[in-house]
Amino acid sequence: MNLAVRDIRHNAGRFVFTTVGIGLLLMIVMGMGGIYRGLIHEATLLVDRVGADLWVVQGSTRGPFAEISRISASLEDRVRAVPGVARARRFVSHTIQRVHRGRPLRMVVQGLSWPDDRGVWIPLVAGRVLRQAHYEMIADVSLRLPLGEKIRLGKDAYEVVGHTQGMVGSSGDGLAFFTVSDALAIQFDVPGEAVRLERAARRARLENIEIGRLQPLLLDRAAGPSSSIPALSKPQVSAVLVTLHPGADAAAVRAMLGNWPDITVYSTQEQKDLLLSGMVDKAKRQLGLFRVLLIIISTIIIALIIYTLTLDKIRDIALLKLIGARNHVIGGLILQQSLLMGAFGYALAWWIGQFAFPRFPRLVVIETADLISLGFIVLVISTLASLLGIWKALRVEPNTVLSA
Repeated sequence: MNLAVRDIRHNAGRFVFTTVGIGLLLMIVMGMGGIYRGLIHEATLLVDRVGADLWVVQGSTRGPFAEISRISASLEDRVRAVPGVARARRFVSHTIQRVHRGRPLRMVVQGLSWPDDRGVWIPLVAGRVLRQAHYEMIADVSLRLPLGEKIRLGKDAYEVVGHTQGMVGSSGDGLAFFTVSDALAIQFDVPGEAVRLERAARRARLENIEIGRLQPLLLDRAAGPSSSIPALSKPQVSAVLVTLHPGADAAAVRAMLGNWPDITVYSTQEQKDLLLSGMVDKAKRQLGLFRVLLIIISTIIIALIIYTLTLDKIRDIALLKLIGARNHVIGGLILQQSLLMGAFGYALAWWIGQFAFPRFPRLVVIETADLISLGFIVLVISTLASLLGIWKALRVEPNTVLSA
């Protein structure tokens, strides 16, 4: 029988408990890599799904995923008139948190440019796309809003007509799709008292200037809804998404749009890069630091256990040397124990992860390349951890077995 296996059976309890601890540590290491990949997937999911070729955002800004971007909704018509542009859509996205049926409800409100965009591109698992310009929504199943449920947001109630799955924002909150007009109404909703105070303030400002005293009818207009005042612009959108004609010269279209001083144009890949170089980059560095620390801790734990097991069998090692065992046989015994401990810990980490990772609140994506790289890391740390025990074993004198 292999000496390493025989010694493990002799110290089965210590070996099993150590292997379980190493397995849990390696599972966390594996999970952190998966969480990072999940962050990338969630952060770029919407950018990939909307299928735009160019993103038109507020001038001198990085776009809605990096900072606040505000552009006029009429820009959609200006962009549509550019040669090579097949389609232009308004883009509105913001996060809200409300209380619904006694529980907190946090969602990313995503506006669809109705009627050109009814949500046909959204992967539905139940229900249907939007059929009317107001009061309908498509919700991700993670929001736990059943079909037909009506939820009040602002002054209006919206009915869930469709379900999608896996559509979340960069923060991990489920997406809810509305028409752009509804998304803007939710975003800029204010209490009734605030509306009345604003109208009274407009009337007071107008009364203090000459035109207000000369034209009293303007006072009534100022005290009315904002939509009835031509000087007040409509709510602004976050971006305009541009889809080009097949075969159109993207560089030429971008160069033409780039001449407009009030906007900045990005490609889809540039928007993804902005996402990954911002909040995802900090998460990557933090998760990477924890992974390194856990790997170091795992190495230390394996080394200490192997060293302790070596101390327990000093007399056995001395006896082996006395009967003529070579150093490489003794070193191989300790190395094999360390490798078996790492291998069983790795297998346990993978097995537990199959049950644990799907239940994490954020998406965990484990790829084959990650498993292979972690397996190589386990091989390295198991080998390094055995060096302390091998060093101790090689220093044992054969006559130790003869001592009291």
